[in-house]
Amino acid sequence: MDKSRVSKTCILGDRSTSDVIVHLRNRDSRLEWFYCHSSVLSEKSKFFAAQLTSLYSTNCIELNCSESDYDYHVRLLRLLYLPTDIVLDSWDSVRTALGVLRAAISLQCDEIIQSCIQYLEAIPWEDKEEEEILNAVSKLGPIAMPILARIQPVDLNATKNVLLSAIRFATSSTESHPPFSDDLKISAQEQVEYMLVEDEETALITTDGEVKSQVKMGLSRMFSLLTQELDSLLSESNLLSQEVEKRVLRRLLDLEWICNILPKMELMKDFVSSWFDISNALLGVVENNKFDTTIWDVKVKLLEITAKILDVVGYGTVILPAPTRVQLLKTWLPYIRKTKPLLDSKGNEETGFPYKMDEALCQNIEGAIISLILALPSNDQADILADWMQGEQVRYPDLSEAFEVWCYRTKSSKRRLVVGLDGVGNATVSL
Repeated sequence: MDKSRVSKTCILGDRSTSDVIVHLRNRDSRLEWFYCHSSVLSEKSKFFAAQLTSLYSTNCIELNCSESDYDYHVRLLRLLYLPTDIVLDSWDSVRTALGVLRAAISLQCDEIIQSCIQYLEAIPWEDKEEEEILNAVSKLGPIAMPILARIQPVDLNATKNVLLSAIRFATSSTESHPPFSDDLKISAQEQVEYMLVEDEETALITTDGEVKSQVKMGLSRMFSLLTQELDSLLSESNLLSQEVEKRVLRRLLDLEWICNILPKMELMKDFVSSWFDISNALLGVVENNKFDTTIWDVKVKLLEITAKILDVVGYGTVILPAPTRVQLLKTWLPYIRKTKPLLDSKGNEETGFPYKMDEALCQNIEGAIISLILALPSNDQADILADWMQGEQVRYPDLSEAFEVWCYRTKSSKRRLVVGLDGVGNATVSL
């Protein structure tokens, strides 16, 4: 008899033609009987074929499955009676196909396994489902290759090429890509950050010369765009300046983003140097009388980025010569001391005023400045501390800790000097 026609003529549950019964425990732990046909079972399942050859005094086969797999085993039995070309169209979800796949693997139903794999390979998965699928197909060998090909590690060069394209877009001006929106650029930035910062598997890419070069070019482009927008902000009328203000803020947000990936690539010094170079231009714009009561969002964002600069310099992540560190402090400390009380005052005057320095930002800036001051030559420390105490705003940043340390060190240095003089008698000592 032609086996290919058997499944077409036999019907699951037809007791009049059934010659074998499959016992399956249901959710209530009771045996449920399925009237089947040995010709169908032996053709579609190696497990059933082996079981049928060992049946002598009974025509029953008992299957053990977990409660959660019961429905999938029942569905598998029904699928065994369908023509192969119809099985593929019967799937309705990843969850169902995955459950039946496990049952099919257990019962060695090759055609059903192949159909499950063909379906799963062609549709999207959730992350949790992907792990379950991998666990299910991990021991199937070559037959599982269509699924494994979707999730196998990408060639390093291919990964690098995708990353380079993403970096170019993430550091570009959206105005140069009219079909694309800011949302797509933000998405590109998030994925670049994930690949370079959070994904340890791509650590080799962060040291690649071509990737570093592309990031440096992107950084240079970002600073160039910011400089252009700043020039426009001063020259535009009040009506147009609001749109330019949005663009300036967008450039600052781009720079804030790239700060997150530069330390991973050991390129933070490039950022600090570029920021140092344009600091006077930045402050020349935001401190212009034209913006005394406006562009608060830009002013706060400048503080947030400057906080990152002070942090990496103050705690030694980026090493700069002492004169540069002094100039960095003397450039930004007056702005910080001036802007903080203005923001506080504005917040007290206007309920819901959104632009402010939160406590964490204030503490970070204060701590970094103190650390930075204490690493300067003592005379430079004295100049900065004297200027701080003579100013109107001594409450923030509070540099009293740096002042106390400076006083202690000054006494200690004098004591060492006296001890040194006593030790050398009348010898000349020069400092």
